[in-house]
Amino acid sequence: MYGVVTRNAEDVDAPEFDRAFYEVKDVSGRSNEPLADAVNMVSCFGDNAAASENPDLVPVNPEGQEATRDRTYFDWAYVCPTHEKYRRGLLEIIEDCAEMNEDVRLDDVGFPRPEYCYCDRCNARFEEWVEARHERGEGPPPAETGPADRYEWRASIITEFVEAAAERIPGRTYFTLYPDPYGDHLYERAGLDLDALEPLVDEFVVPLYDMAYTTTYWVEVIASGFADRLSTPLSVELYAVDVDVDSLLHAAEVAAAYGESVLFGYDSANATAALRRMDAESREGVEW
Repeated sequence: MYGVVTRNAEDVDAPEFDRAFYEVKDVSGRSNEPLADAVNMVSCFGDNAAASENPDLVPVNPEGQEATRDRTYFDWAYVCPTHEKYRRGLLEIIEDCAEMNEDVRLDDVGFPRPEYCYCDRCNARFEEWVEARHERGEGPPPAETGPADRYEWRASIITEFVEAAAERIPGRTYFTLYPDPYGDHLYERAGLDLDALEPLVDEFVVPLYDMAYTTTYWVEVIASGFADRLSTPLSVELYAVDVDVDSLLHAAEVAAAYGESVLFGYDSANATAALRRMDAESREGVEW
């Protein structure tokens, strides 16, 4: 199957695509009304606008440095996953999406990087979690905790949010993964415990973005790593903007070997051209 990921409502009806994902809320903070004929997408903890308007939302590391676009490695600003008011707002958006289409995709779920978040709210909640766990006889006292305990707490925060979101999604729950399938990287980076998340998610989506796809061995390496790691269906999302059609086609062929579907991001015209080329090449010709 082939699909499109778009911010343009008119793209979802293109006959070349088997499925369509429509951004209702993206990392800029811009929002659209959900559609009935697309899987609506919600950027959960990536939100430039919210972070700009309310610094209390922004995660901080132990040195007090904020997870915004001004920092190295961040393409957008993040919102702390423990901010209750923001989480409630996200769940309301997810409910609105599910009323229009029972399938919903959760995007940008997780903490920004391993060193986040150490805001006052997170520190207090971590201490409460440690104390409660120790009282149950399941962990060390607060004075003896270390990085592993912080990772476990962060994962519990994210899993709890996904549970709440999935309860509001009557159809398929799609979930975007950062493209790193190896070891405990996702767990330590973002607080994603795949073993805990798989029962809650119906399909994962892995964006493998490149500006040219002149080589594709890395697409195979990452896609095959996720295929080995997950028992849940997987789709691969490719970047289609201004990419040479032949190169995009080759990347799609590689991704299709591992994904439930291949999705083309943010240039439906180029994606359509690639699929038409693929269809033409698959037909048997007549030699004269």
